[in-house]
Order: sequence, then structure tokens, then C-alpha cells
Amino acid sequence: MDKIELLRRMKEIRCVEETIAARYAEQKMRCPTHLSIGQELVGAAAGMIMTATDLAVSTHRGHAHYLGKGGSIPAMIAEIYGKETGCARGRGGSMHLIDQSVGFMGTTAIVGNSIPIGTGLALSKKLDSSTDLSCVFLGDGATEEGAFYESANFAVVQNLPLLFLCENNLYSVYTSLKPRQPEGRVIHELAKAIGLTVFDCDGTSAHDTYQTISAAVQHIRSGNGPAFVEISTYRWREHCGPNYDNDLPYRDEAEYETWKAKDALDNFELALKTDGTLTESSILQMEMTIQAVVNEAFDFAERSPWPDQKEAFIDEYAVNEATS
Repeated sequence: MDKIELLRRMKEIRCVEETIAARYAEQKMRCPTHLSIGQELVGAAAGMIMTATDLAVSTHRGHAHYLGKGGSIPAMIAEIYGKETGCARGRGGSMHLIDQSVGFMGTTAIVGNSIPIGTGLALSKKLDSSTDLSCVFLGDGATEEGAFYESANFAVVQNLPLLFLCENNLYSVYTSLKPRQPEGRVIHELAKAIGLTVFDCDGTSAHDTYQTISAAVQHIRSGNGPAFVEISTYRWREHCGPNYDNDLPYRDEAEYETWKAKDALDNFELALKTDGTLTESSILQMEMTIQAVVNEAFDFAERSPWPDQKEAFIDEYAVNEATS
């Protein structure tokens, strides 16, 4: 793997989201935001492993997945600002990102809602005899939705080129796994019982996560059917919004500090400095370059126009070219 590029992508995602958090109080962002600070590794690694023609769908917490797949930072920020230059033309906001030019086919605010869509995309790839795959990013909460079971079963029966990447960050909104799932359940073992080939990895380890996702992708590209990867990770900030919520009783400060100490980004950066791959100076230059790009993206969003009212009626329905 290209270690420097992986670190750069992780830092880019974090910088984008930290800047969103820092500027959210300006009240110019026109929507709620669900930040994935602490979980950047999954989107960054998966984006490097997938090709431009692979397809992906994601969740309400989809910034990292969109950017990892090659989505435009200016278009994403403009979308959050509700501007015409946004990736969904200002219609969807943070939870509805899309860029078909890089194979990112959309995010959704409804838990589990994108799973059947990603499954259908995998079916389309199979019908086209393509070597591409479809990737569904989902959280642990989505494995409790009927859409997951139905889609997983269909994918196994049809031997679809479908990759489920499950970020298990232990919480669904403010509820931990304990009251949501039976004691002793292991999510990837549940997926295995459905018939999926399963993998699991430590989402705080860049090497482990990258190699595990790569193995799952190779399994699918070899024609062996769908795969499920469970990745243990943790979000630092509140479920929805730019702040921290460790004062709430659903999780405690000690748990947060334990996970923060295992931060995949910081530990990966330290490893690259220790082995001589990067120096303090080169990392600083990387961070300055990224911050400049992010600052310009926010300036772009500020300068961009609001959508015209007529935009509300464009692309609401598909056009049948045969009869139009």
C-alpha cells in the first residue's frame, strides 16, 4: 500500500471535518452534519483499494466515504452550504452526497436505506459481466434493519460482487450495542450465518484495515461472491453536530479517552515517522497543503450562488428518452 497517500487521505478527511466543526457556529451550513472524526481510516483505505468504476453507497455519516472515493471537497462543502455548486446542487446537504463521475452513488439519512441500492448496483455489474464491484458502507445499527438481511441473502443467492463494509463504532445514536443486540452476538458471525464470506479487523490499525479490505475485495474480484468486513472503530464527536457529548450518560469519558489514545491517524503518522518514511517537516508541509485546499473549498462555497427556484423541479422524474 502507498502509506504516504493513505496518511494524506486520512488527514484530508479529518481536516475537512474539523473545519466543518470549527465553522459550524457561523450558521451558514444549511443542514445537520454527522461527523466521522476518529473513523477516517475506513473511507480513506477503501477509496484507495476500489477503482474509479467500482460503485459505492453510504449512510448519514458519509463524508469520509465520499471523499475517500474521490469526491470533490469544494462540491461537498458547497452542498452543506446549500449552494448550486454542491454535489447534489444544494438539495441534499450533508446526508445526501452523490458524484456519479467517481462512482459514488449516494448517501441517505435513513438507516439501512442505501443497502438495497448498493445490492442493486452489484446486480447491475453482474448483468453487465463487469469485473467491478459495489460497496455498501454501513454501521452496526444498520445490521438490525430488515433491509440488511434481505439484501445479504439476495447477494449470496445471486453471487453478487458486493462488499459490505460495516463500521462498528458501538453506538446507534445514543444507544450502545448491549440493549440493542443479544449478549455475545458478533456481527460478522451473524453475517457468516447468512452465507457471506466474512472478515474482521482492528479499525485503529492502518495496516490491518487496509490489508483486510484488500483481501475482501480480492475475494469478490475472483468471482467468489459477496463479502462482509466488520471494522471496529469509534466516533469522537456527538452523534449529530460539531460538538462533543461525553457529558451525556450514554458513554463515559474514560471510554472516549481509551479510544482516542488508539487513534488510527496519530498512530499511523507516528509509525511513518519512526520508520523514516516521513519527517516532521514533510508532515507539516502535507498538513499546510491540505488546509489550504480545505480553506479554498469553504471560500468556494461562500462565493457560490444559491439554487434558482426552478431547480426544485429538475430531475424529479426520470426521462424516458424513447418517448420524449
